[in-house]
Amino acid sequence: MKIVFVLFSNLGWLYYGYLKGDGTLMTVNTIGASLQTLYMVAYIVYADQKRNLVYQVLLSLGVLFLAYGYFYILISDIGVRLNQLGMFCSIFTITMYLSPMADLAHIIRTKSTKCLSFPLTVATFLASSSWVLYGWVLGDLYIMIPNFPGIVTSILRFWLFWIYPPDKPSYRHILA
Repeated sequence: MKIVFVLFSNLGWLYYGYLKGDGTLMTVNTIGASLQTLYMVAYIVYADQKRNLVYQVLLSLGVLFLAYGYFYILISDIGVRLNQLGMFCSIFTITMYLSPMADLAHIIRTKSTKCLSFPLTVATFLASSSWVLYGWVLGDLYIMIPNFPGIVTSILRFWLFWIYPPDKPSYRHILA
């Protein structure tokens, strides 16, 4: 469930920001985690198959507690904890940015970008560019490097929109 995946990413970066004392990371990811939680609750409330979703959420919470135990209890050195958490969050972020590319074969086969969201592509490009610049200013490779694939995949998606423009809505039935 992608919602839980993004929530984990927000919580990981929130903890990373907390360990670094970075108010920007903490603020942005607190808002992100809150919105993802609200979205997840609304999705479960209105979903037809609640049982599977609830199981996925409970399993995810178990994984979250295991990760918390690993990073907080087993690793006592803050520097080591920060480095390992940074690597963990980086992997989550890279995976999140690469996930829309799973539809690449379908897009090329159908010559259609119907399954891609142009506004989301623009937002991803702007957000990942902002985080790369922020990481660069801070000299933090854990922020900078995992957000670079967001720029690359956004440019690839812009290219796909250019090559396979979305179908224009037809208004002929209204005029006829």
